[in-house]
Amino acid sequence: MKLGIVGLPNAGKTTVFNALTHAGALATAYAFSSAEANHGVVAVPDERLDRLNEVLQTPREVHATIEVVDIPAWPAAAASTARVWAAAFCRTSARSMRCPRGARLRQPRGSLPRATIDPVADVEAVETELILSDLELVERRRDKTNKAARSGDRLAQKELTVLERFAAELGEGRRARQIERGPDEEPLMRDLALVTERPVLFVLNTDESHLGAGDELVAWARERGDEVVALAARLEVELAELEPDEAAEFRAGLDVPAGGVDELIAGCYRALGYITFFTGDFKSSESRAWQLPRGATAWQAAGRIHGDIQKKFVRAEVVPIVDLLALGSFAHARDKGALRVEGKTYVVADGDVMNFRHTA
Repeated sequence: MKLGIVGLPNAGKTTVFNALTHAGALATAYAFSSAEANHGVVAVPDERLDRLNEVLQTPREVHATIEVVDIPAWPAAAASTARVWAAAFCRTSARSMRCPRGARLRQPRGSLPRATIDPVADVEAVETELILSDLELVERRRDKTNKAARSGDRLAQKELTVLERFAAELGEGRRARQIERGPDEEPLMRDLALVTERPVLFVLNTDESHLGAGDELVAWARERGDEVVALAARLEVELAELEPDEAAEFRAGLDVPAGGVDELIAGCYRALGYITFFTGDFKSSESRAWQLPRGATAWQAAGRIHGDIQKKFVRAEVVPIVDLLALGSFAHARDKGALRVEGKTYVVADGDVMNFRHTA
C-alpha cells in the first residue's frame, strides 16, 4: 500500500510524514524547502497480530506496511509548477492515496492573512491543480490517438470519442472519480491512471487544542464520501521522542488521547477498502499480517503470499482470529468446529487467519 501526502506549502505535510514514519525529515516554515520527495515505510500497528504471535509462539511477527511519500508542495499561484509536480510525483509514488490537507501552520509570503484560512478552500486549490494535471495527460493521449483515428483506425476513433468526453468533464472541474463511464471504458480509465481517480483521505493537521475543529471540512468531505482524520502532527512527532510512560503523562496533562497516528492509518485502510488477514501456526517461522482489498477471494489472498501457492492452490483452512486466540491453536479450532475449509472463491473476511494447502 502506498500513501502520498499532497497539499499547499506549510500545511504540515512533512510533519505528518514524520509523525507516521519517525523519519525526522526536514520541516520548515518556508515553501520549497526541498524539491525532493521524502520516502518512508511505516509498520501498521495491529494488536491482533501481537496476540496471535503470543498464542502461536512463532519466532517473529511481521506487520503489514505502508509506503509513505511526502510530495513537495507548490504555491497556490504557481499553477504550471503544480501540474509539472503532480505529473512527476503523484502518478508514480502517490498512486494509492493522496491527502490534501487544510489547516496551514504558517502562510507563505503573499498569501491571504491568517484570519482568512479556509481548509475547504485549501483543498479545492490543490484539487484544481491535480485536475489540471489529469487534463493535460488526457489531452496528450487524445492528441496521440487522434493521429491514428485520422488514418481510419476504428478502435482509435472509438477511444478518441471517449477521451474527448473525459477531457470535457475534467475541463469543467470534475474529478476523474466523478466521471461516469461504462464497463468498456473502464480499462482506458485504468490505463490513464489519473490522480483524481484515486481514493482520498483528508488529514486536518491541527494542534492539540483544536482536535475537534474543522467541522466544515469534515461535513464537506463526508458529503463527498471521503474519509477525514484530525491529527496533532507536531505533538505526535514530539511525543514519539519520549519514553512511553513520559509520553502518556504528557498526553494526560494535555488531555490528548492516544492513537491519533493509528487512526490515520486506519483511515487509509477505510479509504482504500482494505482488510487484514493473517497467516501463522505452530510450524511457521512467523505470524504475519497481510493487506488485501475488501471482497478479494482466498485464491487472491494466496497470491499475496506467493505466486506458486496461488497457482497450485488446493484449499484454505480458515479460522476467525477471535476464535483462534480463544482456542489457542488450529488443532483446537478444528476440534471445536471453528475451523472451516474453503475453496478458491471464498471471500476473505477481515481478521481471518488462513493456512493454504497446495500441491507440490
